[in-house]
Amino acid sequence: MGRHRLLVWFLAAALPAFLLAGNLRANGLAADVSDRLIAITAAFVGGKVVVFGSVDQAKDDIVITMQGPRQTQTVQRKARIAGIWINRDRVHFEDVPSFFAIASTRPLNELASESVRHQFGLGVDHIALNLSDRFDYSLDEKEAFAAALIRNKQKAGLYTKTSGKVTFPGPKLFRTTFSFPANVTPGHYQIEVLRLKGGQVIDAQQSGVLISKIGMEAEVFDFANQRSALYGMIAIVIAVAAGWLAGVVFRRA
Repeated sequence: MGRHRLLVWFLAAALPAFLLAGNLRANGLAADVSDRLIAITAAFVGGKVVVFGSVDQAKDDIVITMQGPRQTQTVQRKARIAGIWINRDRVHFEDVPSFFAIASTRPLNELASESVRHQFGLGVDHIALNLSDRFDYSLDEKEAFAAALIRNKQKAGLYTKTSGKVTFPGPKLFRTTFSFPANVTPGHYQIEVLRLKGGQVIDAQQSGVLISKIGMEAEVFDFANQRSALYGMIAIVIAVAAGWLAGVVFRRA
């Protein structure tokens, strides 16, 4: 079953690129990724994905983004009450990319206007962050929570602090490399390549990368999610047995 799920995810990741490839090549843009499946094993410490392609006009700008599976994210705000710092406010953001990275041929503020960057989500400051809680927060408070969410993601290495560089190793060939840490969320990652001319997006292509647990890690992960109660009981039994065994060894020593 695990291998079948990987195959389905792989096909889902590759299908958009196959469907769009013919039309986008006719428009002068073609792109692909070095790997469509990144395996998470016991030795996984992070990885890299190379995005490469070609354009018919080398002077055009290229922007490439990579976004992870969308999740609901929680942000807490501490307050000092009776001399103790406690979590007072807690808000939830819906459909937040678990991972975000971006690379471009030039600094983002030079190749597109603020409105274009906002429309296409070019940069962490332009990620759509929507509060799911119906609290009567002011605009400044909402922006403060959103800024805290981005800071937390950046500290975890899941959001880029600066844009990467898209280079041209050939007259019309471009490439960039996205790196991600070991704590990335498994799932389907969307890669979008935008071609800009005169500050406007004229072509776009999407492809996907699947980051998935395999082997024993995948089996344990599936078991923990599908049978959480039994998994918890087994974990407790193992912990008690390990403690008892350690006590026996030390007493004999």
